[in-house]
Amino acid sequence: MTAEMVAPAWMHTQISAEQYDSWSEEQCAGIEIVDGMVVVSPSASKRHNRLARLLANALDAAAGPDWNADTDFDVRLQDVPLTNRRPDVTVYRAETIDLTPTRPEHVLLVVEVVSPGSETTDRIVKVDQYAKAGIPFYWRIEQSATGVPIVYTYVLDPANRAYRDGEVFTGTVKATAPFPVTVDLGAL
Repeated sequence: MTAEMVAPAWMHTQISAEQYDSWSEEQCAGIEIVDGMVVVSPSASKRHNRLARLLANALDAAAGPDWNADTDFDVRLQDVPLTNRRPDVTVYRAETIDLTPTRPEHVLLVVEVVSPGSETTDRIVKVDQYAKAGIPFYWRIEQSATGVPIVYTYVLDPANRAYRDGEVFTGTVKATAPFPVTVDLGAL
């Protein structure tokens, strides 16, 4: 069986922002667009989804009325060529909840939970894309052999549009800027 027999034809052509915006939420679920090309995201495990949901709930509660934290929606990093990423958790300005697409200037923090199959993308590719887009904070969560997550934090250096290393947390995240939050991730 060839790839053409399995994948629809639209997966082999560059997608414009207008085309993507005309698709339903169901068509957009489980994919990202990178340089106009559809990238199918690997299915997340229950542990992965639970970790993202726990973190989003804690960040949302800590953020106050000015910020929302949610899972599973697009952040439009660039229009041409189209690049939409779907971070595991996104903290964005509450006033932009009804604006679509969500743009980098609406976003404070993106979080990626690393899963088998997404290691290189989450550790290298997305870090560079989020930094170039100007998103102030990036967190990467890795599952350790002990089962206790390790959280790597990064802070944007706006002068060179690159992240510098922040703190590393194991099991419990205690962030103080831009809002205080404590999340116990060891209870998964």
